[in-house]
Amino acid sequence: MAARFVYWINVSIDGFVERDAGELGDLEGPDWMRIDEPLHRDFNARAAAMTLSVEGRVVRDMMDPFWPDARTDESMPQFLREYGEIWTAQPKVLVSRTRTSADHNTRVIGGDDAIEQLAALREESEGDIGVGGPNVASQLLDAGLLDELLLFTHPAVLGAGRPVFDPPASGRRRTVQFDLLEQQRYDNGVTLHRYEVRR
Repeated sequence: MAARFVYWINVSIDGFVERDAGELGDLEGPDWMRIDEPLHRDFNARAAAMTLSVEGRVVRDMMDPFWPDARTDESMPQFLREYGEIWTAQPKVLVSRTRTSADHNTRVIGGDDAIEQLAALREESEGDIGVGGPNVASQLLDAGLLDELLLFTHPAVLGAGRPVFDPPASGRRRTVQFDLLEQQRYDNGVTLHRYEVRR
């Protein structure tokens, strides 16, 4: 059985993942996100359950070297050091046209056939593959390869910004429907909605 691509993202009530360009690369998170310890512990558990992760260059540059360094940084809370261990040890795929190598158990793919390479990876793997960043996720959606969506919705309205999915390269996206698999409310006001792509 093939693996499943799971796009995991923090989002505002009105559907934006960043208000200003570059927010996705801000590790501390913008002021509209409410990422506290209980929410991050859920992130840890969900990340640890993934078979591997797929990241675009922007997400990768945010994660490394911060999380590998966090593992042994005694000034950080235990739950952040734990996430550093999870991220560093997990097999990863970096999708990039500019990078040819990366540390920490990472395979780099790029070029015009990157989505085809990800399709092959999906077929030869098992379990859930976490997808980080709207660029890669949008391309997987348009290729019919995205399987699941994990939306962590923060109680803020941004009014404008980058949406959950980028516009398709073709200019028009077919309608994609989802079925709700799970929902959860956290004490800080964030809600989780987990969806499966309806085939």
